[in-house]
Amino acid sequence: MGSKHFPTGLDGRQRDQDGQIHQKRSDTKVETLRKEYGPDFAKGFRSDAHLGTVRGATSKTLHELVKDTKSK
Repeated sequence: MGSKHFPTGLDGRQRDQDGQIHQKRSDTKVETLRKEYGPDFAKGFRSDAHLGTVRGATSKTLHELVKDTKSK
């Protein structure tokens, strides 16, 4: 069974055939996100922490967390 490929939008997020943006799940591990956004993503959190935990502790969206990573 092959994996689905969704086209990437201008903002780098994937969209399905209807144009809907796929959000990262809250159970995505920080380790996985660091592979995509760089080793400084969610500094101070363990690599096995989940995105939902980071968002709850920081009260930030994924977009804000990525923006913070890029501004350092």
